[in-house]
Amino acid sequence: MADIQSTVKNVPQKSVTPQNAELHVPKVDGFKVKGVLKGSLKEVSDLLRTLSFLEVAQEKEAVNAVYVESRDINKSPYLFSILKIKEDEIEVLYSIPNEIAPKKRKLDVIRYFVNIISLLEPVYKMDNKLVYQLLENVIKEMGESVTLDYSKLYTSYDTIKKDMEDMRKKTSRLAEENKALTTRNYDLKNKSDELMLELKDLQSLSDDAIKAKLQEWIIEHNGEINVNEFAKLYKIGETRVEQVLNRLVSEGYLQATQ
Repeated sequence: MADIQSTVKNVPQKSVTPQNAELHVPKVDGFKVKGVLKGSLKEVSDLLRTLSFLEVAQEKEAVNAVYVESRDINKSPYLFSILKIKEDEIEVLYSIPNEIAPKKRKLDVIRYFVNIISLLEPVYKMDNKLVYQLLENVIKEMGESVTLDYSKLYTSYDTIKKDMEDMRKKTSRLAEENKALTTRNYDLKNKSDELMLELKDLQSLSDDAIKAKLQEWIIEHNGEINVNEFAKLYKIGETRVEQVLNRLVSEGYLQATQ
């Protein structure tokens, strides 16, 4: 199993069991699985942020996702797991309290890990063989230490595999739907821009219409014209108003006064 590595260490901070229990420091176990970043770390971060129970922090070369299931009486993380997602691998670290069997805890974390990588499938590719190998190993460990017979263990394993496949199909379907919606939105925006241009053309006055409006204005205002007010009222430039006024004068429709 060259691509899956495991580490065991102690939690650096002080952690305790619930109140009235003996103080102790839980261990931390972990493993690494090779992968390939198909999108960007920002896309990974954005997908993870859709899960409200995760605390997500993006670094330059990785995205960290922290899941705190419970805290000690000092409010420090007690039952937790950390995913460190890099371009070429995902590292998983998780705490193992004394009251939880290490192999049971590992199985729970791997099920959680499988759900996370299913969510990330559009932007991050994992080698399914490695994931299955990880599942097989933990189920084998469970089979060696618990009283459940192999058929029940295999049923659990098979259920996890099915959940993973269902999540993969769901994610793929959602990605296709999102792509279709993006294309539809782009088409609607283009149509909206075209309609806005048409509306703008319809709203603009022709020179003949401006001539008529100017003559109406001058009659209603006793032979006077305020170019600035007229331009604001009809939403046209003052320069154009003056040009049309000069044309009316040159064509003999108006007579300029000193």
